[in-house]
Amino acid sequence: MGRQYFGTDGIRGTVGKSPITPDFVLHLAHAVGHVLREKENRPTVLIGKDTRISGYMLESALESGFNSAGVDVVLLGPLPTPGVAYLTRAQRASLGVVISASHNPFADNGIKFFSAQGSKLPDAWEIAVEAALRQAPVWVESAQLGKSRRLDDAAGRYIEFCKSTFANDLTLKGLKIVVDAAHGAAYQIAPKVFHELGAEVIAIGCAPDGLNINKDVGATHPQALVAAVKEHGADFGIALDGDADRLQLVDNHGRLFNGDELLYLMALDRLARGESVPGVVGTLMTNMAVELALKSRGVQFVRAKVGDRYVLEELEKNGWTLGGEGSGHLLALDKHTTGDGLISALQVLQACVRSGKSIVQLLDGVELFPQTLINVRLSPSQDWRSNEAMQSATTAVEVELGQAGRVLIRASGTEPLLRVMVEARDAEQAQRSAQRIADTLKL
Repeated sequence: MGRQYFGTDGIRGTVGKSPITPDFVLHLAHAVGHVLREKENRPTVLIGKDTRISGYMLESALESGFNSAGVDVVLLGPLPTPGVAYLTRAQRASLGVVISASHNPFADNGIKFFSAQGSKLPDAWEIAVEAALRQAPVWVESAQLGKSRRLDDAAGRYIEFCKSTFANDLTLKGLKIVVDAAHGAAYQIAPKVFHELGAEVIAIGCAPDGLNINKDVGATHPQALVAAVKEHGADFGIALDGDADRLQLVDNHGRLFNGDELLYLMALDRLARGESVPGVVGTLMTNMAVELALKSRGVQFVRAKVGDRYVLEELEKNGWTLGGEGSGHLLALDKHTTGDGLISALQVLQACVRSGKSIVQLLDGVELFPQTLINVRLSPSQDWRSNEAMQSATTAVEVELGQAGRVLIRASGTEPLLRVMVEARDAEQAQRSAQRIADTLKL
């Protein structure tokens, strides 16, 4: 059987509705515990969370479920998702668990897991957990119950790890940086990382109350960051999402740079230092201008499916280190095992400090192609793949674009929608071409 609960990034939903209920989460932890004990007699799991009010409830449910299966628990408190991944590896734990719904509003929450190596777990592991969920719980005897403790200096350890990824011979002294933690998991950590590296830090989105995570701040609402950079005359603005694995970055003019541009800049910095960059992984949505710019420098470029786990799979398959998405999920596997907004920001700042150039100067010659995305609602019985009119229109558009653009058509994984995207050097051509294809599908 396949997966009923696991999505592309763990299990997520609205709190109080299946499956994000305390009884299910307890059962989930119990099932995970039994899967762990198949290979290890006395496993230890680390549990971190973001700042949602529901985190307390789900944390205690997870703790009870693991303990009931004979698994020891280490509670980390509020900590970014990549921080949990790091500490899982550093503490030689059996598993890392994160309670977070990332960039979603506070009413949602979720559970995701990291392996002992601090990386995402394979599909086979998730399928094994789902199989265990279908079994009746089997409680261990009292003498075998798991124990729980807190790791009081979890945040401090992660701060030091982040700082270690920034070159020892460089400093952020003289820079004024606005840091927006989205009222999320990095609200205490993010300002300290940049301050301790020498920057003058102005913190926004760093006052969580359990209900305001991602609300009008953070990587999904960068307008607050742009306004704060302009107001304070800052050199840079850095915005994270609720669990701090996503990055948005603003320069001193208030210009926002997306993940595609930052990914290119990270590759450029490594090339400038004489490091080998054999290839970079993007996604189906990565801007074509970045692909062409990388190839012009002799760097291979491969597209994975949308989702950072698929980027990671492609990186591991090729033995490469750099990959990411336009949304700001960036991977530098020579620095960390998973996407990390703070470490990605430090990589970009390092490139600017080392070169003495602004982001705009470093990106000289890389002008993103305009993209038009049209969502077409489908009827339940509509077979878009066999639509001859759509196929004919798509072929005609691809011939017209040649090497100066591309077409991407993909079904939504969550809604009855077909996403039609056309990318071209000319914005009007992209719009006209996307509409031409979309019109063949409308009911």
